[in-house]
Amino acid sequence: MSDTNLPVDLDLTKDVYPSRIHAEPQWLPRQDPVVYSEWSSNSPISKEQMEFYQKNGYLFLERFFDEGELRGYQKEARQLKEASKKQQADEIIREPGGDEVRSIFAIHQSQPVFRDLSQHPRLLAIIECLLGSSAYIHQSRINYKPGFTGKEFYWHSDFETWHVEDGMPRMRALSCSIALEDNYSFNGPLMVLPGSQQIFVPCIGQTPDHHYKESLRKQQYGVPDHESLTELVKRFGIDTPVGPAGSILLFDCNIMHGSNSNITPYPRSNIFMVYNSVENKVAQPYSGQSPRPEYIATRQGI
Repeated sequence: MSDTNLPVDLDLTKDVYPSRIHAEPQWLPRQDPVVYSEWSSNSPISKEQMEFYQKNGYLFLERFFDEGELRGYQKEARQLKEASKKQQADEIIREPGGDEVRSIFAIHQSQPVFRDLSQHPRLLAIIECLLGSSAYIHQSRINYKPGFTGKEFYWHSDFETWHVEDGMPRMRALSCSIALEDNYSFNGPLMVLPGSQQIFVPCIGQTPDHHYKESLRKQQYGVPDHESLTELVKRFGIDTPVGPAGSILLFDCNIMHGSNSNITPYPRSNIFMVYNSVENKVAQPYSGQSPRPEYIATRQGI
């Protein structure tokens, strides 16, 4: 069902997923497990759910949070966005070409409600089961995609950026997206290429210094080339997991994903919590450049 054997070569200083160094993309097979635990009757998810995650690289759990919990997260997210309109802080990312709030980072550090959410017992049990160890928050944020004006997030593998720019050694991390509003197929939901987590697609072009200052608004480096994307879609297809507010989407760090602009009246805002295994802590970026700031990639106190 799942390959639970850790890689033979555990030299975390060795770059086994080189990227942004060649003129042409050179696909590499995944060298790490997708699921790091064997299923048992004590597992927090079913055997079928674990097998689905292993095969497809994601798992959608509908109405994971009850209405009371959800209302608290929605209220906090609205208040945070409103307060951020008049603030200037590195953690507040605005839309390209405008001042509308696009994302707010490090919410698990600045907001007690989201700090507690990051340690939610039921959620953490699933995370640690899939990663096979204790985990810590590598990154947290709220992405706001308002009706009519919410901009796209282009296709990418999170791991490619976390590896090159943050120094994450191996593929032993995942993201949890929590829907604050109903996600429909038409209001810019997350799209994934199921199964693409098994292939590492290096990107072309050397990363400029301090690239994060622009990439968080609109990413130009660390995105796959059109030929690779076309082949990946032909091979794996596109899934669009959607459902009501309070649902969660767990997805592997290396799965290819993205989302369209939202030109409907229906807003789509999501909380993102990125969990990394404590056995996979970030080191120096594999690009040889300075690490991204703490609010983007946690380094202290882990």
